[in-house]
Amino acid sequence: MAPPPARRPRRRAIRRARSSLLVGSRDRSAEDWWWDRLAPSGSEYHLMQADSMLLVLPGLGPSRARAHRRASRRAQRPPPSGSVAAAKPRPRPRPEPAPAPEQGPDAGWGDRIPLEVLVEIFGLLVAADGPMPFLGRAARVCRRWHEAASQPALWHTVTLSPPLAGRAVKGNVKAEKKLLASLEWLMPNRWASMSPRFSQLQRLTLIHWKSQVHPVLKSSCCPHLQVLEVSTSINHNNTPLQLPIEALQKGCPQLQVLRLLNLTWLPKPSGRGVALGPGFPSLEELCLASSTCNFVSNEVLGRLLHGSPNLRLLDLRGCTRITPAGLHDLPCPELEQLHLGLYGVSDRLTLVKEGSSLLTQKWYHTLRELDLSGQGFSEKDLEQALAAFSGTPSGSHPALCSLNLRATRVTPNTVSTVVSSCPSLLYLNLESCRCLPRGLKRAYRGVEEVQWCLEQLLTSHASPS
Repeated sequence: MAPPPARRPRRRAIRRARSSLLVGSRDRSAEDWWWDRLAPSGSEYHLMQADSMLLVLPGLGPSRARAHRRASRRAQRPPPSGSVAAAKPRPRPRPEPAPAPEQGPDAGWGDRIPLEVLVEIFGLLVAADGPMPFLGRAARVCRRWHEAASQPALWHTVTLSPPLAGRAVKGNVKAEKKLLASLEWLMPNRWASMSPRFSQLQRLTLIHWKSQVHPVLKSSCCPHLQVLEVSTSINHNNTPLQLPIEALQKGCPQLQVLRLLNLTWLPKPSGRGVALGPGFPSLEELCLASSTCNFVSNEVLGRLLHGSPNLRLLDLRGCTRITPAGLHDLPCPELEQLHLGLYGVSDRLTLVKEGSSLLTQKWYHTLRELDLSGQGFSEKDLEQALAAFSGTPSGSHPALCSLNLRATRVTPNTVSTVVSSCPSLLYLNLESCRCLPRGLKRAYRGVEEVQWCLEQLLTSHASPS
């Protein structure tokens, strides 16, 4: 049975009021419900909305403040006229705590760490992996990190190397440019004397470098540098490098170790009438070893070592232009290691040389290691040279403990004499010695093997031929 007509308008008003309440509840559940569930009011938390996440962060933030303002505006809206909702006002929202006063932007934890502590942390990383490339990258983080990364105490030892061989050529070129940029940052060419980093270097090593060698050797701002090592790849064809010997001596007066490995280099001409440089008074090791032809001569060696009385190690392997007479004139009375081996020279046995006795007569009392591998000295010349080790005063023995005679014309009698005169000999290389009997042309390591070789030589020499 249909209801009376007078009740129909009242029921329609009730339905409209209920629908308006449902719409309002849906609007609130779409926003306020999530705020109250994830960040309840009064909990001093706010939400940060990103593209794919919601972050709940402590403290009242702008997002929560905006939601609170929207809720306040909805509460202040007048109810629709002629509806039941006017008789039932909405519940007032719970009061929110007063927002904290806004603070300035946080400078970050990096700026809050004292400079001394930051330098100490950087020092631990440098001790493990070296200053490059870490300090170069850390210096670009902020001003505080740049100040810490520029401390001279962190720049005592630097090793730079290009990418591994076998990568793409374009990648190698790009990597070399980055390394060169790092080197220029480390050693500014224009303000080099003012650079606190490069001026405090004590050890600099460049491994398998090419064009980057030039700015390093032109440097004159390393008063504390003690070790300089530059090397290129073996059998690498590049243009000869000009070495400014006198400028390097002036810029690095405390240099103790100089290694130029596998470099095809020419000394920069000093000019006529130009005085020699100050030399390297503290130099103890000079290594010019190369597997290819170089242009090191007696004159170049004299310019390098004329002021180095403390030299202990001289490595000239591959330097075919150096003669015993040039070595004899060096002002280095206490040489302990002399390496003159020739490797990879096809005609080493046909080039007869003389004067090996000049070497042993000068340094027989201090030499501990002698390398004459591949040198074309004659049998008689080698006999006179090695006889110097048997002419020591009575009661004393030579200090020789390593002797490399590989591919030389040494005779059994000469070997027997030097082994008998040097009881401290621990290494003896007789490989490819054409004048020795078969079965003895090998390397001997240790006192027992060396003495066994001596016994075999004496037995073969005493037996009838």
